[in-house]
Amino acid sequence: MQQLIESFSGKKVLIVGDVMVDAYIIGKVERISPEAPVPVVNIEKKESRLGGAANVALNIAALNAIPILCSVIGNDTEGEELLTILKAQNLSTEGIFKSNERKTTTKTRVLGNKHQLLRIDNEITSDLNSADESAIITLYKKVLSDCDVVILEDYNKGVLTAINIPLFISLAKEAGKPITVDPKHNNFLAYKNVTLFKPNLKEIKEGLNSDKNLKDRANLKEAVNDLHAVLNNTYTMVTLSEDGVLITDHQDYNFIPAHIRNIADVSGAGDSVISVASLCLASGADMSVCAQLANLAGGLVCEENGVVPISINKLIIEANALQNSNQ
Repeated sequence: MQQLIESFSGKKVLIVGDVMVDAYIIGKVERISPEAPVPVVNIEKKESRLGGAANVALNIAALNAIPILCSVIGNDTEGEELLTILKAQNLSTEGIFKSNERKTTTKTRVLGNKHQLLRIDNEITSDLNSADESAIITLYKKVLSDCDVVILEDYNKGVLTAINIPLFISLAKEAGKPITVDPKHNNFLAYKNVTLFKPNLKEIKEGLNSDKNLKDRANLKEAVNDLHAVLNNTYTMVTLSEDGVLITDHQDYNFIPAHIRNIADVSGAGDSVISVASLCLASGADMSVCAQLANLAGGLVCEENGVVPISINKLIIEANALQNSNQ
């Protein structure tokens, strides 16, 4: 597996979807406000990090590959901040379009005494208007030919729509690029004919409007088959949290158990999973190996506090250990 991970180096990954700023206001709470029964936070520091599809880009870069983001942000202060962070991380901004009609999605978390007290969301989640949609399609066409794999990263913030999703997929297929999808509810059944569709258990349950217990493997297999009948995707990989992942080509079903972890924070695990899985596809890896490696990556980031990209060195160490244990 180490050779596979090392083959990620230099691969170009086009990531299309919702980028955002994850902002943090961190301080101490020593009293309750006299104005209302709420804590008073004395600010000690502020942080802004890349979120959404931009965190996928961080994971891709951490794996020594080259991410190319394609998204729409607002022509606002938050958008400038996002571009500044991207440049500081040596990430390309050539596929980012600034719209006068949008806000840059920003999620601000207020933390007092290491506990989250409040989250403030500043965003527009309606679909792109026709002008902005035309702009992102133009950018997509411009950068598509130079990539090895396409990730459609949907957070239901309006960048991916029922209009542009089929177009992005058909253009990638015409160009011979594998396409992976990290879906959300709104467009769940729009991602037809992709290479790899990666929902989690909650998303597949909601997307199919299923009332069955999908922790039951027979029910899950049936749900995946129902999904495949609609989407005609080549592979489905369902992340099952503490139960690992399911990978299938809709003929063979491989349940890969999770590894024992000291879970600190599950945030961002899906971003690491889709990043590793996509690079495995770009490298021509067997899907079972792809799922095992992606499963390792998702578990590793859960041991870290906050949303952090995967560590390639830790991934190599664990992949080698797994490979040795299987021999």
